[in-house]
Amino acid sequence: MKKIVLASQSPRRKQLLEWAEVDFDIIAEATDESFPDHLTPKEAAIHIARQKALAVQAGQVYKRYEQHIPVLAADTIVVCEGRIIGKPADQEDAIRVLHMLSGKKHEVITGVVIVNGKEQKTFADITEVWFHTLTREQIIFYVEKYKPYDKAGAYAIQEWIGVVGIERINGDFYNVMGLPVSRVVRELEDLR
Repeated sequence: MKKIVLASQSPRRKQLLEWAEVDFDIIAEATDESFPDHLTPKEAAIHIARQKALAVQAGQVYKRYEQHIPVLAADTIVVCEGRIIGKPADQEDAIRVLHMLSGKKHEVITGVVIVNGKEQKTFADITEVWFHTLTREQIIFYVEKYKPYDKAGAYAIQEWIGVVGIERINGDFYNVMGLPVSRVVRELEDLR
């Protein structure tokens, strides 16, 4: 498999690629994470991931590589009752989001873009997640201790709230962590 560039500073995506023994460097460029209102949630996640990949590909750090290598970017969003939920703005917002997810099903959608020269591979993976009903005390404990402000949906499945609060999932566990890594590896293996 070719060496790649991961267009992300996410420690979870880094960890997942390391577990999969993918050879990669990290380059992240500041990117606008907004998207046009008419996009579906899957299209929105792919749109943001594409923006991340193209920003890295256009950046000065990436241009230092002798031979241009594929750029992998991803963006994860949460959808509950038809509403797209991004990263919480602050503690109060994180508590509000977790109250909204409590006792309900939501979808975690990760859009993935692999840019290889002028070629682009894109896909979105969806995992359904059901939360048990959470008490206000559980939500406040989690938010105060884990500060999930950099996480879509205000939680990380691999942290305390995932262990005690998630009833079940349907789909790829690692997608909920931020990268459907098994599918990513298969797509990377197909690169020429």
